[in-house]
Amino acid sequence: MSPASPLWKPSPDWIADAPITEFSGLAQNVAGKEIGDYNTLHEWSVNDREAFWTLVWDFCGIVGERGERVLLDGDKMPGARFFPDARLNFAENLLQKSGSGEAIVFRGEDKVERVLSWDELRSLVSRMQQLFRAHGVQAGDRIAAMMPNMPETVAGMLAAASIGAIWSSCSPDFGEQGVLDRFGQIEPVLFIAPDGYWYAGKRIEVGAKIAAVLDQMPSVRAALIVDYLGDAQEVSAEIEKATPLAAALEGYQPVELNFTRLPFDHPLYILFSSGTTGVPKCIVHSAGGVLLQHVKEHRLHAGIKDGDRFFYFTTCGWMMWNWLVTGLASGATLLLYDGSPFHPDGNVIFDYARDWKMSYFGTSAKFIDSVRKAGLRPIETHDLSSVRVISSTGSPLAPECFRFVYEGIKADVHLASISGGTDIVSCFVLGVPTLPVWMGEIQGAGLGMAVDVWDDEGRSIRQEKGELVCTKAFPSMPIMFWKDADGAKYRSAYFERFDNVWCHGDFAEWTEHDGLIIHGRSDATLNPGGVRIGTAEIYNQVEQLDEILEAICIGQEWEGDVRVVLFVRVAEGVALNPQLEQKIRTRIRTGASPRHVPAKIVAVSDIPRTKSGKITELVVRDVVHGREVKNKEALANPQALELYRDIPELQS
Repeated sequence: MSPASPLWKPSPDWIADAPITEFSGLAQNVAGKEIGDYNTLHEWSVNDREAFWTLVWDFCGIVGERGERVLLDGDKMPGARFFPDARLNFAENLLQKSGSGEAIVFRGEDKVERVLSWDELRSLVSRMQQLFRAHGVQAGDRIAAMMPNMPETVAGMLAAASIGAIWSSCSPDFGEQGVLDRFGQIEPVLFIAPDGYWYAGKRIEVGAKIAAVLDQMPSVRAALIVDYLGDAQEVSAEIEKATPLAAALEGYQPVELNFTRLPFDHPLYILFSSGTTGVPKCIVHSAGGVLLQHVKEHRLHAGIKDGDRFFYFTTCGWMMWNWLVTGLASGATLLLYDGSPFHPDGNVIFDYARDWKMSYFGTSAKFIDSVRKAGLRPIETHDLSSVRVISSTGSPLAPECFRFVYEGIKADVHLASISGGTDIVSCFVLGVPTLPVWMGEIQGAGLGMAVDVWDDEGRSIRQEKGELVCTKAFPSMPIMFWKDADGAKYRSAYFERFDNVWCHGDFAEWTEHDGLIIHGRSDATLNPGGVRIGTAEIYNQVEQLDEILEAICIGQEWEGDVRVVLFVRVAEGVALNPQLEQKIRTRIRTGASPRHVPAKIVAVSDIPRTKSGKITELVVRDVVHGREVKNKEALANPQALELYRDIPELQS
């Protein structure tokens, strides 16, 4: 298939059936002018934000009082306020359905499978709501969870939100200091944790970690231990303040849920930056902003409908968990998975998709590449006829992986590469169901998001690389950083580069098809000879080679300039010899440009990554330059850092 043609085009029936098509018709009536294509719809959505977001509220059936005013101080970033008179409750909107249909399906590797109906989920939330209130939880209190991606985590979040408490979560593989670096800052009143978890078939016990964390979080009134391994009673007996969740709920029968309706910008979540350059920033997100942004993305961009089976491979320490669970608001069944996506083998997620007739298959770019390199071809081994969308995020999806999805996973599917961040707990650019998919490109900017690419002087540029910006306020901007009373840290994070414009820190480029390519983080951009190069451009070439499992690239300060250094993890039985080095350089030179060719190529056995699986170029750069790494607890594999220290090849 030639790059001159798209990899996939939606059929007329597909377009007619997409919720965004119905929405476009309504938008045309509201706008009083013809909206014939996506670009026109997007232009209207950012030029008349009041009308657009009001239509999103109505189209997606938001439960609550909307109020008269839609947008105050809309020209200010930060400072704009959406729906300032509205009253709503996030959990009420996610729990509109009832009955015996599946609300949640849960798989914990090959060890556990459970199904909760909508009635069973509502009952569990009701009992947890009563328990939280019995512990004195009020609106604005924090509840922290160090939890696997399982039903009790979703129910705990919904119970917290129903009261107006603020929910914050991480995954149970975080180290003790990593948990304290996050939750210690926000002083939770309740702490929820499992008795342990499964990973790659192994029992991982966390009782000692829970005890150590609680010793240093005096704000916690009680810890609730969720039974996953079957040891909740034993773990609780060893920890002061701890009770098995099941035992704590015994005194409560399901009653009618009570939802406290609060202002649109009432805090819902505290999420955390990766923390690889210091203590993580505590990013506070609003209930109304998260809800409105997520239902827009789910209904209009992901095409989620009532009864769909919605999956994203994620942990509770990644914003994609928060994004996934809002799928309940669209009436979707959540397919939760916890554990290794390669246990017992690389087919486990495709087995899940087949068995539960998954509609939306969300995963990471790294997973798709790993499936490709493992030689798996689900297109030949699995019935994936139910899958309408395959979505990828976490890092840029390489062009070769775009092709592999259509050749190796499913031929007729909407492949949606999406990109946003914890900072907005949503997307700036993502899939558009009515547009073709071009290899290597994200389809377009999100509706209501005034996304652009600017050069260093703040000028809009096309088909050139620059900074990804958003020039107008949107609902899911953080309402604040925790303990940032004057807002200085918040402004510094996004608005120092360009005044009153959100600068996201991605190195991006508009394409001739009005799509976008993300070339990597702009703070990790390479600058050899003063020319800016995105790291993803190098990964897209070198990781196509069968000999290379993965790579990480940095700029090393050298003789008054910056030289490109490429670290590679080679396949089993492969050695990085001069012939392979030449092959790598030739591939990069011909596939990217001579400027992309690394000055040094070094073999390593491991690559440092965050808990959410993202490689950490800035940390590697610090180690190579002999600088202190401030927060190793943010890494999933901090021991890998030593592989990059004092490397002889980089001293000459």
